[in-house]
Amino acid sequence: MKNMLNFKNFTAEELSEILALALDMKKDPAKYSESLKGKKLYTLFEKTSTRTFLSFTTGITELGGSYFNQVWEDTNFTLGEPVSEIKYVCRNVDIIMARLVKNETVELFGRNVTVPFINGCDNSYHPCQILADALTIMEKFGSLNVKLLYVGAKNNVFNSLVEFFAKMKQGTIYGLTPLVNDTACDASFYEEAKATGHYVELDPTMSMDEAKSYVKDMDVLYTDTWLDMEFFNDPAYAMKKEEIMGKMMPYQLNDEFLAGSKAIVFHDMPMHQGFEISQSVIDKNLTHILDQAENRRHAEKAVMYTLLKK
Repeated sequence: MKNMLNFKNFTAEELSEILALALDMKKDPAKYSESLKGKKLYTLFEKTSTRTFLSFTTGITELGGSYFNQVWEDTNFTLGEPVSEIKYVCRNVDIIMARLVKNETVELFGRNVTVPFINGCDNSYHPCQILADALTIMEKFGSLNVKLLYVGAKNNVFNSLVEFFAKMKQGTIYGLTPLVNDTACDASFYEEAKATGHYVELDPTMSMDEAKSYVKDMDVLYTDTWLDMEFFNDPAYAMKKEEIMGKMMPYQLNDEFLAGSKAIVFHDMPMHQGFEISQSVIDKNLTHILDQAENRRHAEKAVMYTLLKK
């Protein structure tokens, strides 16, 4: 039995197989319409969600299975001893996907499940998002051999992008990350990725002119929210939000920053227009961004199929 907490226990070949399967599932959904017939998916949400909920639940349904959803606050995970709760859930379903706040909780699930477990997002990793991104890159460029510049916060999405490119040894991710969020990845994680030659960490103190020179040389530009989505509209974080926005506004993906670039723009959504990305750049790239979002479903179908069939 295999789980997907991140990409650590997957080879490049295994990830390539998942992506190839996702492309085939997208091309010929009828071929797989009963491939997981009778299989039951349990989805658990400690974090808010639109894409993760819809992509997993529609995905398992399209494969012939069914799903059972719970919000964290409505479960006894908030009250009881968690290991026994985890093992109980496993007695009832065939596969679990959880979108949780802390990486420590994801690791706890990973150590104690008796059915395959998928990390739907935590504060350190977002593997399914990056598989969708990879699928989108393959569709638009024909391979993963692209130059991708991520501009924004060093967060879960960034960590999984770094992990993926370093693992696949195709293409290169450049990171311009003036803001560093609290994640479980220490300095060795990034140093090991750099050693592969497929991750380049840019100096966040570089001039904006130098940053723009990198922008002009990229195939893909990628950004994400600067402040965790559950805190964005929380009055208790108003001062922190103001501080972060003041620091990060020069790095907004806007027409001036992108001048002279032919790159397409990615955003894993939800977007905060006027902050990490301008409305004009959204309008020009919305098709690409929605392609990313749709590909969550196809990538996750391939992940569920792979974990349940092996």
